Amino acid sequence: MSGELPEEELKEIIQRVTSKIDYGNRILDLDLVVRDEDGGIVDPTKHSTIAIFKLHDKRRHLPDPSTPKKLAVVHSYSFLLRLKNFVCQVGSDAELLMSLFDPKENRFISENFVVKWPASGLPNNLEMLDHCKVVFTDLGSKDLKREKIYLVCQIIRLGKMEYKDGGSITGTMHEKKYTQDLRRPFGIAAMDITDIVREKVESDEDKQHFVPFQQISSDNESLDNVLKKVIGAKEINSRGQGLWFTMRMLHGDITQIMKEYAYLVDKRTAIARKMGFPEVIMPVDVRNDMYVTLHSGDFEFKGKTTPKNVEVTVRVCDAAGTPIKSIVTMGASSTQQYITEYKSTVYYQVKSPKWCETFKVSLPIDVPIEKLHGTHLKFTFRHRSTKDNKDKDQNAFAMSYLKLLHESGTSVVNGMHDLLVFKDDGKTQTEAKVYLGLPSTKIELETRGSLQMVQNKGGLHCGGLSLGAKEKDRDSFQVCTLVCSTKFPQNVDLLGLLKWRADPEFNVQRTLQTFMKNVDGEEIVKFLRDTLESLFNIWMENFETDEYDEMIFDALVFVIQLIADKKYQHFGPVLDSYIKKYFSATLAYKKLMSVLNMYVSRADEREKQEPLFKSLKAFDYIFKFIVRSRVLFAQVSEGHSVQGRQQFDAEMRGLFTSINSMMKYTSTSDAILLCQGAAMKSLPIIVPVVLEVFDHREFSLLLKEFIENIPPDRLVRQKMICIDDLVLSKLFEIPESRNVLLQAITRQLKPLLERKEEQHICAQVLGNVLEILYRKDVGPTHTDVSILMLALLRTVIQAVIYMDRDSLLIGNFVACMLGLLRQMNEYHYQEYINNFQNRTDLLDFLMEIFMVFRDLVSKNVFPRDWSVMIMLQNSVTLRAMMQFSQTLNRQFISDQDFVYQLWNNFFHLAVAFLTQSPLQLENFSTGKRTKIMEMYKDMRREVGIKIIHTMWNNLGRHKIRFIPEMVGPFLEVTLIPETELRKATIPIFFDMMQCEFNTRHNFKEVENEMITQLDVLVEGGKGDVQYKELFNAIMSDLCSKHQFLCNTGAEFVKLVIRLLERLLDYRTIQTDENKENRMSCTVNLLNFYKEIERQEMYLRYLYKLCDLHLECDNYTEAAFTLQLHADRLKWSDDKLSFPLEKYPQAQTQRQLKEMIYHDITDYFDRGKMWENGIKLCKELAKQFENELFDYVQLSQLLKKQAYFYDHIMRSPRPEPEYFRVGFYGHGFLPFLRNKMFIFRGKEYERLADFNSRLQNMYPSAKMLDKTTMPEKEILESSSQYLQICTVHPVEEQRRRFKGKTVSDQILSYYKVNEVQKFVYSRPFFKSNKDKNEVSNMWIERTCHVIAYKLPGILRWFEVVSQDREEISPLHHAIEIMEEQNNKMKTLIKQHKADHSLPLNILSMTLNGVVDAAVQGGTEKYEQAFCTEEYLKQRPEDEHLVERLKDLMAEQVPIVAAGLKVHGEKAPPNLRPLQENMEKIFNQRKSIVELRYGKRSLDSGGPDRTSEISIRRINTIAESRPASTISTGSSGSSDRRGSGGSFTQFVEVPSIVQQPPPIPMRTPQNPQRSTIIGMPKISPTKQSVIIPSNSVDSWQSSGNSPPANSKQRQTIVLEERLTPVRPVRPKQSQPPRPPRPTTTISTEIHVGPPLPEKHSVCDYSNLPEPIQLPPKISHRPQSVRDKPMLPIPTMESPSSTPPGKRKTKGGYESPTKFGLPLDTTYSEDSAQGSHKQSPTGIRRSGTYHPNSGVSGVSDTPQSFTSPTDDNILSNNHVPEKISPASSASTTPTQEPPLPKKSENRYSTAGSETTNL
Repeated sequence: MSGELPEEELKEIIQRVTSKIDYGNRILDLDLVVRDEDGGIVDPTKHSTIAIFKLHDKRRHLPDPSTPKKLAVVHSYSFLLRLKNFVCQVGSDAELLMSLFDPKENRFISENFVVKWPASGLPNNLEMLDHCKVVFTDLGSKDLKREKIYLVCQIIRLGKMEYKDGGSITGTMHEKKYTQDLRRPFGIAAMDITDIVREKVESDEDKQHFVPFQQISSDNESLDNVLKKVIGAKEINSRGQGLWFTMRMLHGDITQIMKEYAYLVDKRTAIARKMGFPEVIMPVDVRNDMYVTLHSGDFEFKGKTTPKNVEVTVRVCDAAGTPIKSIVTMGASSTQQYITEYKSTVYYQVKSPKWCETFKVSLPIDVPIEKLHGTHLKFTFRHRSTKDNKDKDQNAFAMSYLKLLHESGTSVVNGMHDLLVFKDDGKTQTEAKVYLGLPSTKIELETRGSLQMVQNKGGLHCGGLSLGAKEKDRDSFQVCTLVCSTKFPQNVDLLGLLKWRADPEFNVQRTLQTFMKNVDGEEIVKFLRDTLESLFNIWMENFETDEYDEMIFDALVFVIQLIADKKYQHFGPVLDSYIKKYFSATLAYKKLMSVLNMYVSRADEREKQEPLFKSLKAFDYIFKFIVRSRVLFAQVSEGHSVQGRQQFDAEMRGLFTSINSMMKYTSTSDAILLCQGAAMKSLPIIVPVVLEVFDHREFSLLLKEFIENIPPDRLVRQKMICIDDLVLSKLFEIPESRNVLLQAITRQLKPLLERKEEQHICAQVLGNVLEILYRKDVGPTHTDVSILMLALLRTVIQAVIYMDRDSLLIGNFVACMLGLLRQMNEYHYQEYINNFQNRTDLLDFLMEIFMVFRDLVSKNVFPRDWSVMIMLQNSVTLRAMMQFSQTLNRQFISDQDFVYQLWNNFFHLAVAFLTQSPLQLENFSTGKRTKIMEMYKDMRREVGIKIIHTMWNNLGRHKIRFIPEMVGPFLEVTLIPETELRKATIPIFFDMMQCEFNTRHNFKEVENEMITQLDVLVEGGKGDVQYKELFNAIMSDLCSKHQFLCNTGAEFVKLVIRLLERLLDYRTIQTDENKENRMSCTVNLLNFYKEIERQEMYLRYLYKLCDLHLECDNYTEAAFTLQLHADRLKWSDDKLSFPLEKYPQAQTQRQLKEMIYHDITDYFDRGKMWENGIKLCKELAKQFENELFDYVQLSQLLKKQAYFYDHIMRSPRPEPEYFRVGFYGHGFLPFLRNKMFIFRGKEYERLADFNSRLQNMYPSAKMLDKTTMPEKEILESSSQYLQICTVHPVEEQRRRFKGKTVSDQILSYYKVNEVQKFVYSRPFFKSNKDKNEVSNMWIERTCHVIAYKLPGILRWFEVVSQDREEISPLHHAIEIMEEQNNKMKTLIKQHKADHSLPLNILSMTLNGVVDAAVQGGTEKYEQAFCTEEYLKQRPEDEHLVERLKDLMAEQVPIVAAGLKVHGEKAPPNLRPLQENMEKIFNQRKSIVELRYGKRSLDSGGPDRTSEISIRRINTIAESRPASTISTGSSGSSDRRGSGGSFTQFVEVPSIVQQPPPIPMRTPQNPQRSTIIGMPKISPTKQSVIIPSNSVDSWQSSGNSPPANSKQRQTIVLEERLTPVRPVRPKQSQPPRPPRPTTTISTEIHVGPPLPEKHSVCDYSNLPEPIQLPPKISHRPQSVRDKPMLPIPTMESPSSTPPGKRKTKGGYESPTKFGLPLDTTYSEDSAQGSHKQSPTGIRRSGTYHPNSGVSGVSDTPQSFTSPTDDNILSNNHVPEKISPASSASTTPTQEPPLPKKSENRYSTAGSETTNL
């Protein structure tokens, strides 16, 4: 600041700035800054507790600084008006007179705002538009309550008489002929502003309002009449003419608004006052104004028919008739101008004009009233001619006058005056003394008796003036006056009192009675000093008599009460000033005290009660007069004589004694109650006045008696208010008087506090007492604090205990309690403790105070942003705890005096104090922390070291009583992040361990409580890594030094450290949106508690994990999680050890387990894991059937179980993808850092979706584009790196499926569920790439093993081991060829089975093989491997090269068959593609057959393009049509289960001589199935072509041939399987019925009843045959259907066809259906079948190699055994099996299940297909 601002303005600016700062702090939820009145920050150490509390409370309720500040005085309002423009065709200069108008009273209520508007339509000075504004001030609440308020603008035209075309007449010569200075009415503009004034409508100084203008209809129409029309009209056709205003309502008088709204109101703003005094008259508002309104007149002109154009001229003249200059004004304006005479408007030829014009006369204030006697208004009437030459000759034809001041000294009365109009002959100039001697009004004419004289003489004639004898001969003229003067009284009775000396007939009684009855308050306050002077002068002159004492006393009380009125309350300083400066009645105190004492002593008399009540209400000013009179008397006469002093003291003592006696009255009379209440209200006010002349100690004793004389239950609230006022008086600041009063005050407070009465005023009194006792300028307070402490401390504490925490008074009482404790020193504490009469009372007190302290620090009663108050509370509490801890050590430590509950409460108080949030300095900003440390230090250290540590050590052998209860509280203390505090308190745990060990020889309770409490506290945010390290260091060191705890203690420390690590990890991610991390940490804790066998904690986190899964819709994982709990329960009726919140109704283990099982099955159902649900249903069914015999529940359960079976076979289930995710870098949490996990994807989630999800979970992580192990730099980096790729699950062997026919719907579940191994394949080059990269591409196949099976309690598990192997390029080429061949054969079969399938997949596949665009096709393989050079380099691969050649040779007939099918189905637009493929194929075919020999379709392997049987399963409702076989995109990995799908059958092979093949027939069981577990065999291949006329076999079997059997040639594929082991005896084999087959028919036949189920595991087997409708139409495959390929069936002939070559190697080719390693073939015949064993494992990526290979013999007699390189080739060679026992054969190890196909085709219905 520059220092040039005034002090008040500077203070205001500071307060405004600080208020905005504090408001911003409040918005930002920051601490409340406590400031004093000057805006400075308060130091709490220099102020009392109560003062700090009050400042907080005051600052909390500060208003928003952005809102307009409420004015202190709202008794006055102002209306701001700004004229923006006036649009009207006046044609000449105009006057705009704007004012406020009340239409109900039909009068203007404010002065005019006068604006001169030039004829041009624009002001000469354009700045006038910005400064043409006015403030209508002095409006009061009564004005705002008016029914309507209008803003009225009167437009007066200045110029000639007539108005034509805008008033302009061309030619200067013509203009001079007309009179130009006439004021002519022009029109009215009015607007209702009632809502704006009442602020119902928002007003803004920027919003403009348009007020339409209404012009007069004729020259003789009055503006008053136009105004009535405008107000009454609904709409005015102004034709766009009017005024533009802005308006705003302002609060306050003119002084306030000029200060508050300086930007709106400045010195150039006109001030238009209300006509009359405001509601609140200010002492400085000195006025001497008179408002005169020219109302109307009536003028007769004898001998003339045309009325004259009357103009009224008004002058203010003195007694001599001389006009007083410049005291008349038309109204307010920006440039206030006063004129000497006022001229009215002129109405054209109107006999009775009605002007209604108001002007103001401002009489001089500084002129003595005697000089203004005879001042009057002179009205002259003149006819104004239209022509200028005639107008000059016109003189005044009449005159009137009105006296403003009468001879008595009073001013003219307010109201309407009917003036006499005297005719003026105009011949002689009439002097003032002539007309002043004549009556001026009709009333005066009648009252003076002149009327009769005038009538008798035929009229009145005097000096050229004449008045008609009869009233009808006289003209009339009416004016209205309103006097606003503080100088001229209008009341005659008041004037009689003021001039009592001049009145010889003055009667005191009559004058005072009329004075109190007839004089208005406005008149009295205007002449307050003169009135008081007159009263006391009359009294003093009649001092010797008491005749007038009561009368004068009552008149004085009347005046004092008038000042107390709200309207005149600002005259209080005027009265004080009079008493101090002008009052001079030295003996008045005797009269005043005498009358007052008489009134009080006779209070029981009814007639004296009313004047007594009035006197008591004026008690303060009466005593001011008494004291001032006594002081003046002592100064002038006696001085300070002892006798005079004693006499006065006696009179004063007698007066107060009378008052005290009056307070004893118990009468229920309202008058007595009013008097007693008035005395209690007034007595404290007179204290400072009385102390000037009376002894303070004696006065305090009288006041003490006054308080104690009041009955206990009488006027309790008034009594406490009186006591509060006495406390705030100067008397309480005097030590001697305070000591006297304080005892009486405490005796009044205590019973009220105990009864909970008037708690608010009690808290206020106590707070004020404490605030005064804290001051340094009130003398010693030690004794006072003792009095207060002994009397009220426990009472206040109990009040705090029993008071509701939501009470508005709780803060006041807590502040009083803290204030008292703060002002107590050590001596006070000791005195208070010693004051207890017995030990029980002391014990109760300590219990109470500890409970209160603990409650305060735990649940603070103050708002949390009151940091200063809260810290002050903590410092007081800490000091008290230190004092009371000494009491515990002295009086409650011995064995006989020890009280466990007391010590327990104290320790819990200390813990609560330490752990409260306001003391956690680490959470605060640096500035706040530094400030607290400077003022209070770290109070936690003091409590932890000096209280907890010391008091614990003082317990001695009582420590064991606090174990393990205090483990949790002390643990919470040690978790506070303050190193010194931790070092001081962590050893307490070791002490507890020692104590328990010495007593119980173990420390299990300490250990259990520590684990339990750690879990709760760390999860709640306590603890950190530093605590873990410090705990480990301190406890390990202490344990290592102990003789018996060195081992067990160290184990305990390690256990705690392990738990802390997991809890800290869990807490770190608890608030994270990444729920997967929360699940991982929850599982870590779950396993930890399971390891240490903490059942309750284990279950706590188990259900947390379950809830997390349910939040994420992981129903399968939620079910597995719940099953962990169910597995720990028994089917018994044992009671539960503790109830569970989730299952409150369960009382026994059986009930709980049953409830959990029901939830688990529901979750499995929602997760589509029906197989797991069935297991639980079976277990529950045993209980219901065999234990509980609850068949109702059993029936429901079996229905549910059937529902699960049905869904397994009928409902589609998406197969999840699995992903390997590596978390590399130290940026991840410890449980993820540099670890690898296998994730189970969500439904329909593919790699791209999974990548996006992981990146959203870890937005700062970088994706690695390589799947190899990252470098060391990445592993040790502080960043985050993610490595994600797809892996394929390895299905586990299912022994229960071996040798059984199992539906693919059943098997598909186990392909992707209950898996623990996963494989990933990565291509790489061992050396530099050559032109033919096929020869150098190797496959790295990695097998990952995870910790637990998936799905499980998580959707991911960590990889615990990995195995890698490399696949050579040749093996890889063989795998690719096998995949291509198998894929083409499958597609050919499908298209032959269903001609409606689209050709797109077949077209792309054939074109990719025939015209290979990628990697060059088989030619690249020939160049790479089928060369002599390659065999020379790798002779050991000769058998593999031969296998590759066989596959290339086998591909030729397959492609030929495929081209044939494609050609038959190809539409015309695909003919060019067909021709191109045939052309290229024919070229390639000749080359391959030349090099590798010619093969037929039946010699290339077990699958041939012949007519085979394909069985379908009907998985849709009978009423729905069967689905049409369709294909999906071969490249898509998004395959879904289908309602109807092909089923593959794999049966146990027969090794005996096979009979001739039997033609296929309709199967009895239409279900799709697969025989699993076929042992390794050496197959013998043979192909037999069945002629088309082989229908005889159908006839021999008793079945009709199919409809199309004569039209198609049936090709049966056969193969002889030669076992290595000998065949078991035939008699040992169970009989097995032959499985008939059939070809597809054009009609749907209903098969025979289903066979009884034996070894066939088929969930779809129904007890009754399903009756299908006669015809089932195919439907298109839905998007969600998951197509599955049919498996070809093969029949083994009895002999091997000649001419077949046996391969040299032992490679066994897997079968592929879309996915890389599906390797299962199904072969079906009438007598036996065999299966080629799968030898590959699943791969990921683009390349699909097999992990194990074996050669195939080049002769069709047998297959060779798999080689040792096969990963899954460890199957034992089965024994020889006879055909009859093939179904029951059990292999030693089941091979892996076939993988899902990339191209699956689904259908529905029980039908067969011929290929």
